Amino acid sequence: MDFSVYFFSANDQADFGARYRFILEVAKYVDRNNFKAIWTPERHFQEFGGSFPNPAVLSAALAVTTQNIQLRAGSVVVPHHHPARIAEEWALVDQLSQGRVGLCLATGWHRGDFIFYPENYTNRRDWTFGHIETLRNLWAGRPVTFPGVEGQPVEVRSFPRPHRKDLPLWLVHSSNPETWIKAGELGLNILTLLDNWDRLTSNIAAYRASLEKHGFDPKAGIVTMGVHTFIGNDDAKVRQTVAQPIKQYLSTFLTQRKADANLQGASKQIEEKEKEMLAGLAFEDMYEKRSLLGTLPKCANMVKKMQEVGVNEVACIVDFGLDFQTVLDALPQVNELRAMFEPQVPAAATAGMAWYYNR
Repeated sequence: MDFSVYFFSANDQADFGARYRFILEVAKYVDRNNFKAIWTPERHFQEFGGSFPNPAVLSAALAVTTQNIQLRAGSVVVPHHHPARIAEEWALVDQLSQGRVGLCLATGWHRGDFIFYPENYTNRRDWTFGHIETLRNLWAGRPVTFPGVEGQPVEVRSFPRPHRKDLPLWLVHSSNPETWIKAGELGLNILTLLDNWDRLTSNIAAYRASLEKHGFDPKAGIVTMGVHTFIGNDDAKVRQTVAQPIKQYLSTFLTQRKADANLQGASKQIEEKEKEMLAGLAFEDMYEKRSLLGTLPKCANMVKKMQEVGVNEVACIVDFGLDFQTVLDALPQVNELRAMFEPQVPAAATAGMAWYYNR
């Protein structure tokens, strides 16, 4: 099982400079300790994740402060961008990082975000899926033709050329089960959150069947699952530490959902008391069944369950409203959990390596 770190902050009341310095410190720690990747999202015009308007810019900073971890967009909202611009920006990050870029692609859902390209909202799924091959072609250096001034076709190759030849791609899943089938059809990895174990198991099975049906190795597809993570020595203390930040995190998400409903003209409003109750219920369910919140043994059992249903990578959401120093102080426990699931090198292989390097 691989472990990565996933940023998706809801608490943007903190000083922005302090937040970005905190992200850099987390990145340096996980870079030194064999984590697989760091994920930064694309969010706009909302407190929920509002520190992250451009993951390419942030990843450029991470590229020059780290050496090992992969730098992944989690996600690029494809309908907000021209595909050639995505290829250019991330090829630059790939050069800065010497080939450590990966992209998760999203279709977008919040209507207010689509001020960039309002015409893309209705067909956002088709726009996203229709440009995956475009991105792959541009990344590989193949020419792609786009409409230019007055509709005249223009053939372009994007620059700079990336460091690595292939572009690792994920597709984000939020609620539509067809996303898993589409990811298999297109040969993409999956980034998802855990809402229900039975649905997750069914979706992973459908994904791997779709990969095989469309000529891909069903075992090669990576299922990355984002989970809220904070590990301590005492379960009661962990619960006390994370309860209010998690509830606020969930409440902020409900506020954004309400704002999107209002843009669609929906009449139903979520009252504050109702929102507080829903956040409280969601917290209890998340803490007990759908998170890496608690003691090391509790969290290890959760990771084992993830392995059993076919998850390949845990993306630890560590930034959900806790004090920055509290998060930093708890990273060694997360690293201890990661080390428990690190593949072990056979003793014979270790002896062979020692002979080779000491000869």
